[in-house]
Amino acid sequence: MLKPLLTMVFLAFATANASAQTTEGGPAPFDGDLQRLAEILGALHHLRGVCGSNEGQKWRAEMQALLDAEAQSGERRNRLTVSFNRGFRGFQQTYRTCTPAADVAIRRYLEEGAKIAREITARYSN
Repeated sequence: MLKPLLTMVFLAFATANASAQTTEGGPAPFDGDLQRLAEILGALHHLRGVCGSNEGQKWRAEMQALLDAEAQSGERRNRLTVSFNRGFRGFQQTYRTCTPAADVAIRRYLEEGAKIAREITARYSN
């Protein structure tokens, strides 16, 4: 499940970036989805760490790739960063160790992130 999510995320970034560039300064129609994806990446960054995944900075690097592809500066970048931090901090306050509930949350977020990436790709790819 993890590898397909990463592939879908990168594909979504590439196609979404092309669409975003045509919106002439306004928000892209998928910005809300990207903010949710950023929040999921933040949650996964914390949860996978406490559950001993040994992935290091993988999810933070995924977020950096999202920022590089979609929001190199400005308010859009700030909104995505705030979303990532909200996802991270929300679970940081709740889960200090891995629990069965944390494992369920990880699975659900991986599934939701993949779904968002698929939908962005299907809706906005050329």
